[in-house]
Amino acid sequence: MSHYDYAVLAFYFVFMIAISWAFRRFVNNVSDYFRSGGQIVWWMVGGSAFMVSFSAWTFTGAASKAYADGWPIAMIYVANAIGFLCNAIYFAPKFRQLRVITSIQAVRERFGKANEQIFTWLQLPTGIIYAGIWLNSLGVFFSAAFGLDLTWTILGTGLVVLFMSLVGGSWAVVASDFIQVLILMPVCLVVAVLAVLKLGGFGAFFAKIPTHHFDFSQVFSKEFLLFWCVAMLIKQFTSTNNLMDASRYLCVKDSRHARWAGYLGAGLFLVGIFIWFVPPMAAAALFPDLGTVFPNLKNPNEAAFMAVSQAVLPVGMVGLLVSGIFAATMSSMDSGLNKNAGIFIKNFYQPILRPHATDRQLLRAGKATTVVLGSLVILVAWQLSKLKGLSLFDMMVRFGSLVSVPITVPLVWGLLIKRTPPWAAWTTVAVGFVSSLVCENVLTSSWAAHTFFGPGAVLDRSSGEYWGQGIAVLLNILVGSVWFIGSTVFWRQASPEYRAQVEGFFTKLHTPVDFRGEGGEDNSARQEALIGKLCIAYGGFVTVLLLIPNPLLGRLSFLVCGGIVMLIGIALLRKSRRTLFSVPS
Repeated sequence: MSHYDYAVLAFYFVFMIAISWAFRRFVNNVSDYFRSGGQIVWWMVGGSAFMVSFSAWTFTGAASKAYADGWPIAMIYVANAIGFLCNAIYFAPKFRQLRVITSIQAVRERFGKANEQIFTWLQLPTGIIYAGIWLNSLGVFFSAAFGLDLTWTILGTGLVVLFMSLVGGSWAVVASDFIQVLILMPVCLVVAVLAVLKLGGFGAFFAKIPTHHFDFSQVFSKEFLLFWCVAMLIKQFTSTNNLMDASRYLCVKDSRHARWAGYLGAGLFLVGIFIWFVPPMAAAALFPDLGTVFPNLKNPNEAAFMAVSQAVLPVGMVGLLVSGIFAATMSSMDSGLNKNAGIFIKNFYQPILRPHATDRQLLRAGKATTVVLGSLVILVAWQLSKLKGLSLFDMMVRFGSLVSVPITVPLVWGLLIKRTPPWAAWTTVAVGFVSSLVCENVLTSSWAAHTFFGPGAVLDRSSGEYWGQGIAVLLNILVGSVWFIGSTVFWRQASPEYRAQVEGFFTKLHTPVDFRGEGGEDNSARQEALIGKLCIAYGGFVTVLLLIPNPLLGRLSFLVCGGIVMLIGIALLRKSRRTLFSVPS
């Protein structure tokens, strides 16, 4: 990286801290800190929900899969787009209509106080581990970009993320997420286009990359690939449409804004499939042996996206790319820290330890909890970096299949099926964990090879992954679903108080939010104006970078990226004026 790239990265860090500082004035109470008071407009929430759903893992673990195997990795992101589409059509408005500060409060209203504590202490460690995987992925990317020691990279980037999530709470998280979308997507588009041009255009791109990268017939010929694709579609649906992930939409203004936010997330994922995975596929042609390019990395294929970026981007734009990829992980981590701190405070600290605590005391405790959780995330990421023989791709998908899926199954069905006893939720998770153990220890890839292909048969690496991940997802969902639905026969044994509570939950779930009627303070014009000014400032900075000595195509790349951000900023400023003048006096 050049000194221009370092200057761009330094400006980015200062700018993100400025966003957190600017939005600190929006935080007046616990509701503001953990869910922005339920006042944010749809385009900010949609951008944030999108950014939270991926991280630097997309550019490391997922990119390594695209580099090695081609198109199959895109199925996870197609599934994400479908999941967000289902959000928009049905689930997102329902999530906002829960009218809670944390998603675990909704779990309590649906399944009772015992499940509130169980899911609180399931969510906190799993949230820390996920954030640790994301931070580890970010460390791998930064280590490749700067040639730095991985441990120090994890520590430094982790502390920056912790500071930014601590200062501004949910407001700063969502606002920075939206601006980060505007930074990341154009730069990734430039990388994809320049990578294709580097190979000589689309015709040469398809001719030079390995033939299996776009061989869709593999779905019928590759062992367990179709099985894996179906499993990923179902897994991503459950991961985006369960009660725990209602947190994405708790901060939006009303039901209508929640629906629009879901549509925006779906659209961004569809665009992302092209701009995220064309570059690592191009790397397979440009750098057939990444081990010689990044000899210090445990899994050199995880630097495929970075290798292409360094080869094709103009001077100064690698800094923008690194900023955007840092943004992707920061959005996942700071949202996770904010959500988990909110869960600890509102679902354990307040009801169990300090039931009479004031709002100011809860706010201070929430910030202290954020520091503790952030420190634990850094520690987990450091420990994960020491693991040998486990790639970031395997780590992420395996953890999701074996641990997260059993937790989400009752939290999806609980939104659709009313008449279940309170124990249906936690016992479904327990049964799912048992099936995970069966998958790990009995239904292994060796068992599958022997069962389906005969004694002595051996699956190759990718086929083994497809079987292991696919069977974990599908068996956990099948077993958990049968158990949860079967519990409906015990509905009549539930207490009258519990049945009345469930009726109240579903009544609220299906009642649209009347923002003004429910006391909402409409500050849309203020949000539009502040974000608009921030976009113009950052877009102007990027546009000025066209003065860096570069070929014409490189200068045009800066103009396109900066111009897009500036135009959106100008549009938001104009919108804020219209919003302000249209508000009735």
